[in-house]
Amino acid sequence: MSALILFVAALAFAAPAHALTSAEIDAWWSFDDPSASETRFRAERARWPASSGEALEIDTQIARTLGLQQRFDAAHALLDAVSASLWAAPPRVDVRFRLERGRVANSSGAPAQAMEWFRHALARSDDDRAPEAEFYRIDALHMLGIAAPADERAAWNRRALDAAEAATEPRARGWRASILNNLGWSLIDRGDAAGALDAWRRALAAREASGDTSRIRVARWTVARGLRATGRLDDAERMQRELAAETESAGAPDPYVYDELAEIARARGDAVRAVDWTDKAKAARTR
Repeated sequence: MSALILFVAALAFAAPAHALTSAEIDAWWSFDDPSASETRFRAERARWPASSGEALEIDTQIARTLGLQQRFDAAHALLDAVSASLWAAPPRVDVRFRLERGRVANSSGAPAQAMEWFRHALARSDDDRAPEAEFYRIDALHMLGIAAPADERAAWNRRALDAAEAATEPRARGWRASILNNLGWSLIDRGDAAGALDAWRRALAAREASGDTSRIRVARWTVARGLRATGRLDDAERMQRELAAETESAGAPDPYVYDELAEIARARGDAVRAVDWTDKAKAARTR
């Protein structure tokens, strides 16, 4: 009897204490290190029965890590395995399956195929009643804004932004900065520099509210990029020089900052200074 009690106790200790939420799964991501993310996801995946919703949802994220590592065949194979069990899975798993199938397609150079998957994810999100459903619906809209043909991206980004601004869940509202950044690039690609600058200023305000220093710096860089595009070279140079000083002080000089300073010098007709900044960018990239 005592051995049986110990066996049951061991099982209870090994079993997950509660059902995983999507937010908990997402917390294991390090997007700048997909290989490390894969390792974390696989370790957690081993704790769940293969047919459980948790295991299937984790598998969609493992597939995403594989796509980011350009292991596209492996990503599709894993998503094929997930698809076989979708009939019994919650809508959230289906939404995330379609999102990741689309991301792998887009990363592997098939944007038209990706668009179809993102449209399917958006449609399926209507059936998702789990907490934070808004977050994944906006994710689908945001990906449509990335994969769409250039002349359609601004419209998708605006639709995603409207959804983020109307969202009631904090994590869903957190999409605003990324979407505004994407909107700015879609506008500048269409020649609307003033519109891009406005979007990037709004993105900077959203980033500043988050307090993430690295993302705030990126947002400041894009605002300076918009200032250059609108001909405000003095303001653009001032911002980029501030960023150069900060990143150098932190021991991590940013080549993209030097690239922009070179572009500003070229816009002024200062070829010598442009070469100097280009050389600094090259040196930063070989550190």
